[in-house]
Amino acid sequence: MRAAAVLLVLAIHEYAHAAVAVRLGDLRPKLDGRLTLNPFVHLDLIGTLMLLFFGFGWAKPVMVDPTQFKNPRRDMMWVALAGPVANILLALVMARSYPYLAALLPMPWLWAVRNFFQVTISLNIWLAVFNMLPLPPLDGSKVLAGIVPRRWAYKLYRLETYGTVILLFLVVSGLVGRVLMPAFRIVYGLVVG
Repeated sequence: MRAAAVLLVLAIHEYAHAAVAVRLGDLRPKLDGRLTLNPFVHLDLIGTLMLLFFGFGWAKPVMVDPTQFKNPRRDMMWVALAGPVANILLALVMARSYPYLAALLPMPWLWAVRNFFQVTISLNIWLAVFNMLPLPPLDGSKVLAGIVPRRWAYKLYRLETYGTVILLFLVVSGLVGRVLMPAFRIVYGLVVG
């Protein structure tokens, strides 16, 4: 069930990045075959296994060429924001549709469907909250770069060289979980409540 949820969550996230990039003028995601909901196209083997077994992982990033956008910094922000927003929307749709679906399901199916929905909703929210950390290479850094003055955005882009190492340290040390858990609870409460 967790594997199916991971496939769905990652596919929605990466498809949203690709769809918004194409909509804003960059055809590269479409040419690369990333404008699809087929989860296997978006998988990074190591990242997916890490996510399944350790709760931290990644998908294959959608390659985007910001020079194809009318306003590269602003449009890159929208592309980055698309993934987390898609995850929150999917979680919201699942949370709101479950009671109606549950009324239609026979009892033997109800437990499995409820568990799948719970796992998928949690994963969607966690992925969205985690990705909004303003640390490269996460989506939050690109969103922040689209908001702050150019000179700060430039410094943020330069941090990308070290971002992955910093991010791994924060995850392994447990700091990410402690920092993000309150945000996760708030978003979860808004989506499910």
